[in-house]
Amino acid sequence: QVQLVESGGGLVQPGGSLRLSCAASGNIFSINAMGWYRQAPGKERELVAGINSGGSTDYADSVKGRFTISRDNAKNTMYLQMNSLKPEDTAVYYCNAEVRTEIRSNYWGQGTQVTVSS
Repeated sequence: QVQLVESGGGLVQPGGSLRLSCAASGNIFSINAMGWYRQAPGKERELVAGINSGGSTDYADSVKGRFTISRDNAKNTMYLQMNSLKPEDTAVYYCNAEVRTEIRSNYWGQGTQVTVSS
């Protein structure tokens, strides 16, 4: 089985920064695409940023220019650098990954809370 564990969430003031990490573990042969999603109270879950195995990235319009997604393939770890944070960035952030073990499956982490407030 595969587990994804997020870390790095917390409380930050508007304009501040946080760096989220997602570590994948288990009987992993390879990881293809990975992504960060978020869900705020009363809102739909949305894709924040995605990255494929070759390093190609895509971002939601709301975070372009402020967030940067990256990955360390040797450590099966993905990161989300969040700068210039706004109160509307407040949400639970979830890690998602396409993982190849005996088969190819999609996995989710448990989520980490990000709160942007004065």
